[in-house]
Amino acid sequence: MPFKNRVQAFINLGKQLAELSGEEKEGLFRRAENQNNWFTNKSCDLAISGLIHMLESSRMEEWVSSYDFSQVKESKDVGVLMAGNIPAVGFHDLMSVLLAGHGISAKLSSADSVLMNWLIEKLIQIEPGFEGFIQVSEMLKGKDAYIATGSDNSSRYFEYYFGKYPSLIRQNRTSVAIVKGDESEEEIKALGEDVFTYFGLGCRNVSKVFLSDEKLSEVLLKNWESFSAIADHHKYHNNYEYNKSIFLVNGEPHLDNGFLIMKKEETLVSPISVLYYEIFKDLDDLENKLSYHQNKIQCIVAKKDTWPNAVEFGKAQMPGPKDYADGVDTMEFLLSI
Repeated sequence: MPFKNRVQAFINLGKQLAELSGEEKEGLFRRAENQNNWFTNKSCDLAISGLIHMLESSRMEEWVSSYDFSQVKESKDVGVLMAGNIPAVGFHDLMSVLLAGHGISAKLSSADSVLMNWLIEKLIQIEPGFEGFIQVSEMLKGKDAYIATGSDNSSRYFEYYFGKYPSLIRQNRTSVAIVKGDESEEEIKALGEDVFTYFGLGCRNVSKVFLSDEKLSEVLLKNWESFSAIADHHKYHNNYEYNKSIFLVNGEPHLDNGFLIMKKEETLVSPISVLYYEIFKDLDDLENKLSYHQNKIQCIVAKKDTWPNAVEFGKAQMPGPKDYADGVDTMEFLLSI
């Protein structure tokens, strides 16, 4: 299939997603939530909006223009073990493999097969030539290369089984934010989106904030009251009640606004319903703290003049096609196998 046809198929998919009717989305999202209670109508709708953003023609064309796709002389069979922590999280790997000219054998997450299967069907309807390049499989034995996404523990398992093949293996990552105190009320509220979207389950969700002053923790909690409806979700609420009880029983200092707990902690990854925070003295101190954790940070959310290459407040969950998981260029890997 000509390369331009492959690219255009994904651009056209984005256009079709943008034209989905409310009725179509309602039925699809209901099935997704029945499979995975974390995948609410709001979460699924945001994921689809994120794909529309990613597949916009100018972003796609800018992305693919950075690579030499002619170097792929032979199509390989790439096994992809997909995550399922947020809706359609495996889509970018699917797109990258197909654009590189390879075939994909995808093991879908049991938590996210409804949306991914639906997206695959849509893509094949747009470009039937993809049908022979996509296989959904439970077993991924004997592939030419592998991409696997999982936890730090499962990555060791992946290394053991896939390490002898060309492979791209991802571990746990999370995102952090920097709040200096000169942010506007709108920026603080936008940061709330980066914390609460997808219930904090994504690698681009902010699980820790670095604050210039202890008092800013109270400012955050006060400005995030508009997100209180998140506690209506039974799984989130159960996590909140559990973590709150643990902190109270253990006598661990924390702040609580009724649906989010903030706790001073040096580690990065916080439990659901908990946001860790740490105080920094100055930008040099902050740089040392972030450098220590750099291999575990997906993105840094801050004002543009606060940190180089920072993601704007409220934009963490709207990545472009070149915003790779773990910061590792998936396309470069696929073009090299």
